[in-house]
Amino acid sequence: MGLTPGPGHNGGPSLDEGTAWRRHCWTRARTDLLPTLPVEVVRLRVARARELGLPYRTYAGLRASTGRDLIGFLFSSNALRLLRATDPLPEDRHARLMALVACDRVGLAQPPLAPSALLARAPLDAAQAAPPALASWPALRNDLKALLRTRRLPGDAVLLVADTALERDWVAAGGLAGVLAGDAYFAPQP
Repeated sequence: MGLTPGPGHNGGPSLDEGTAWRRHCWTRARTDLLPTLPVEVVRLRVARARELGLPYRTYAGLRASTGRDLIGFLFSSNALRLLRATDPLPEDRHARLMALVACDRVGLAQPPLAPSALLARAPLDAAQAAPPALASWPALRNDLKALLRTRRLPGDAVLLVADTALERDWVAAGGLAGVLAGDAYFAPQP
């Protein structure tokens, strides 16, 4: 019979007897649940990851966690390195945006950049103003959900490419598939 942790407990592993056995059972049950995919399916998913400009492990992890294929990207103007209307889009970012296949590319313009300036500088399908930096959680959620409804995108099939910690909060607010840092997404592919 185990004791209930009290105040000040650090949340460490259980010291009850049988912990190793329970861990073994959990690991075994988890591996039994994971399907073994046919080689053809893996090849298709590797090709899809390449179309999206993602490493296969990243793509497979996102797909496994959401159960969906990625069909859209949200790019913050910070991740695109477009901070003012006069800034040129860096060549690495332009090339990666142009290479995206069969997905929506939506830009979120951080002030002072206007959505029209973002759309004029980057090969995107749409652009809109980013949610205000210190917006309340309900306002943030409503802005992102409205954008997703307008584009007819399910949130868990959209990946956010962002740079700041405040932008990373958009994932939970919008119910998005995940987030990648701009430098990680736009890094040269091996």
